[in-house]
Amino acid sequence: MYASLRLFAAAALIVDGAVVQAQTAPARPAAAKTTPAPSTPEFTGAVADQAAYKVVYQLDSDDPKLIRMTLRNMKNALEDPRLKGKLQMELVAYGGGTDVFRKAQPYEPELLALKEKGVILAQCLNTMKERSISKEELFPFIFYVPTGNGELIIRQTQGWAIVHP
Repeated sequence: MYASLRLFAAAALIVDGAVVQAQTAPARPAAAKTTPAPSTPEFTGAVADQAAYKVVYQLDSDDPKLIRMTLRNMKNALEDPRLKGKLQMELVAYGGGTDVFRKAQPYEPELLALKEKGVILAQCLNTMKERSISKEELFPFIFYVPTGNGELIIRQTQGWAIVHP
């Protein structure tokens, strides 16, 4: 029963009154000398090997810093040389994100620049109804979708990447 007992410490063990000598752990082989890995080319990011890419940016916050960051990220993606001319983009605003489309807010120049590059600017009608926001309060160049979440679900199912800054 105890014949297969292996110990890896330098000590004796008493089993049923008999002294059983402990075995020491087997010596490990000397570490093999390593040679440096062959030099690899510098990493330059993912390769845009598809003919087209589709992305929808989700905006549900009225935080001005987050709104500005989202608009800047969208502009940067459109200017990425790997994606230039291959990118279809949409901005879906709902909840607090509706502020991006309000005439009283300072985002019109950035939005018009995105629209000129073919970006779809979509506002959730459900949010407008819940918050009693009229279309007259928003820029005239935006589009409307029944629900922001519905738009995201449909786009994702259609293969669009979703970015939520």
